[in-house]
Amino acid sequence: MNILDDIKLQYKVGGIANRLIYWNVGCFLVSLVLFYNYKLGGFDFPSLVALSTNPVDFLVKPWTFLTYAFFHDGFWHLVFNMMVLHFSSRLFLTFFTQKQYLGLYFLSAVFAGICFVGGYYFLNLTASIVGASAAIMAILVAVTTYQPLMNVRLLLMGNVKLWHITAVILILDLMQFRIENMGGHISHLAGAFLGFLYVKLLQNGTDLSVAMSTIIDFFTNLFGKSSKTPFKKVHKNYTKAGKPVSKPVSKIITKDRNQQQIDEILDKISQSGYDSLTKDEKEFLFKAGK
Repeated sequence: MNILDDIKLQYKVGGIANRLIYWNVGCFLVSLVLFYNYKLGGFDFPSLVALSTNPVDFLVKPWTFLTYAFFHDGFWHLVFNMMVLHFSSRLFLTFFTQKQYLGLYFLSAVFAGICFVGGYYFLNLTASIVGASAAIMAILVAVTTYQPLMNVRLLLMGNVKLWHITAVILILDLMQFRIENMGGHISHLAGAFLGFLYVKLLQNGTDLSVAMSTIIDFFTNLFGKSSKTPFKKVHKNYTKAGKPVSKPVSKIITKDRNQQQIDEILDKISQSGYDSLTKDEKEFLFKAGK
């Protein structure tokens, strides 16, 4: 199995958090080709993907309230965000579903984008923004609101409370609020607020991510492959009176050997991670996914 096949397999079995990381990395690679100015040594994102505070731009291109959250202005910007995303995603998905995770990610990106545009409008400033930080802050603050006293083991530091980690990140944002990248910090704090609000409303029976999940499902079903059920020939036994006799249907579902092996490998991934698989197991899972 080559590296490309290995990446494809990890994308298939890694879950929605891994896929989001792949999407962010993929968008960064695309931006290196299309939007990087090698003469000036920096990115020049067009209003087609970056969220601009110019009303002409965001009104004509409303999708930028979402696309900006998949592009990053530099390698280290991407690396730090993906590290925090990976960390917070693992914790969030311990308590919540993948639909809630994706719904909150998209919803917080849109909400933070609106706050950024609104804040700069009242300050009479014009700027544009890219980065997944706001959506990541929402995920991190949401799980912290739900389980603030959870112990998290950090390298060289040992066990610390989850709320300590989140508090440090938020304090750093507040300290830099008026120094640089004010628009970025506005969106970060907006994402953090939505993450807190999301969990509080969820505990009272209101799931804000449902509307976003419904929209995602609509487009997934719209562009996804429709599963066609092949025609089946049905045999019926009839009594002398001509009435059909229904045969009892077994409720026991028997897994074939391949499916059982797939389930065992997926259980191993969930317990020990993808890297714990042997070369043969990776190849078997890749062939089974084709």
